[in-house]
Amino acid sequence: MKIVGVGAGPNLLTQEAISAIENATVIFGSRRAIELAKEHIRCEAHEIANYTLSSLPEDAVILSTGDPMLSGLGKFAKKGDEIIPGISSLQLVCSHLCLDMESLSVITAHSRDIGQVKNRLAAELRDGKNIFLLPDPSFGVGEVAGFLRSRGISRKLSICENLAYPDERILTGTTEKPPAVGSDLYCIVICSI
Repeated sequence: MKIVGVGAGPNLLTQEAISAIENATVIFGSRRAIELAKEHIRCEAHEIANYTLSSLPEDAVILSTGDPMLSGLGKFAKKGDEIIPGISSLQLVCSHLCLDMESLSVITAHSRDIGQVKNRLAAELRDGKNIFLLPDPSFGVGEVAGFLRSRGISRKLSICENLAYPDERILTGTTEKPPAVGSDLYCIVICSI
């Protein structure tokens, strides 16, 4: 099985990903992942909502949005599976905001225990790190700002929406006045003021 990163948005497929997709015999992925790769798909493509990859055929190519190893399907790979990286939202954010990746701690809140996410977020900020956060519907920019305020932490908050899409937006505010989100497809960057 191959797990292929299709990038965080349109026109971000690597040549290696394109080759894997064009030579696939069967493809599985989310609706968005299939849409991002559609011009290169030459076989049957099946939309999946349940990401239990063990039930899929061994010769399948599985499409993962962004990079499979950044809160993606790579975590489901088993020994012998091939993972082809993709251009992630983390890479795009760092480029757009001129941030060195080494200055960031990456935290995923999506479908995670929010109590553990909060503890890690507070610990990383105490250690002086900037944060790249993939939010959860229950822990978005408003909740993050509220949590930081409750801990007496004042930081710059940037939201990066619809990265690589025509309606891409990057807005910056603070924990006291967080930027307003207009999409479900966004990430949060928390930096020193």
